Amino acid sequence: MTAPAVVIIGEAMLELSGRSRLGGTMTLGQGGDTLNTAIYLARLGVSAAYVTALGQDPWSDEMLANWDAEGINTGLVVHHPRRMPGLYAIQTDERGERSFLYWRDNSAAREMFDLPGSETAIAAASKSDWLYFSGITLSILSAHARERLFGIVRAVRENGGQVAFDPNFRPRGWPGANAARHLFTALARDIDLVLPSLDDEDLLFGPAAPQDHIARWQAAGVQTVVAKCGAEGCWIGEAGTAPRKLAARPARQVVDTTGAGDSFNAGFLAARLRGAGLDEAVGAGQALARIVVGYPGAIAPAEALAGPRAQA
Repeated sequence: MTAPAVVIIGEAMLELSGRSRLGGTMTLGQGGDTLNTAIYLARLGVSAAYVTALGQDPWSDEMLANWDAEGINTGLVVHHPRRMPGLYAIQTDERGERSFLYWRDNSAAREMFDLPGSETAIAAASKSDWLYFSGITLSILSAHARERLFGIVRAVRENGGQVAFDPNFRPRGWPGANAARHLFTALARDIDLVLPSLDDEDLLFGPAAPQDHIARWQAAGVQTVVAKCGAEGCWIGEAGTAPRKLAARPARQVVDTTGAGDSFNAGFLAARLRGAGLDEAVGAGQALARIVVGYPGAIAPAEALAGPRAQA
């Protein structure tokens, strides 16, 4: 099969959003950091394939049908005979800031590289133009499965492709911060583009100036760092140039910041695939994120993205 332009590897989950009190009404949707990025990439016209594992249950079937409708290549999705997708619930405060509750210990995606069809998915992912995954992807995988992912990373680069990584550090997914720090740092030499959140960087590596976080990634081997700082914009570090900050225009309305960073990543990558420079790509990512935060849940309605999609 022809390799898609971008292959995204990660975990898709069922999402509960709405009033979280007993007796309240909640909406069942879907989300997951890599899935959010995959959907937004597809909406922006990028040829994107998603590598994950679902179950053989009705909700898994609905999720797969939705991804097909979104334009995602689902030919690399494998199915677990007994497990289902994980589940998370979103709680938001009056400012739109969110917190999460998770039920994912037995999710199908944890075994994505050990199921029938996984060898085909690995072979296709290894030939992609761009490979994209996150720290959450790493956190759900066993040591054996991580080695299989690292093999894909090396193969992509050997084949002339590029690798993008969002650290997306979530402490509850790791036995300790040292494990994540060691793994991320060791992986850096095989990463072309890293898209961290500065809040996560402070949490994992200790509080530091944005320039210092960027310098650490570059010293470890990453060429380009785009460090996000929410509504304040982001910092860009490119090999051979001093880090610099790009401000962001405020969103008209902030309802829910879930998926803001994931949508930024999609807008940024889509622009880079079109040949945009770093500043233009950052602007594209910020424009998409401004729209996404105006809607509840991680995935905004498709019609809300008509402007960015038309410009992609």
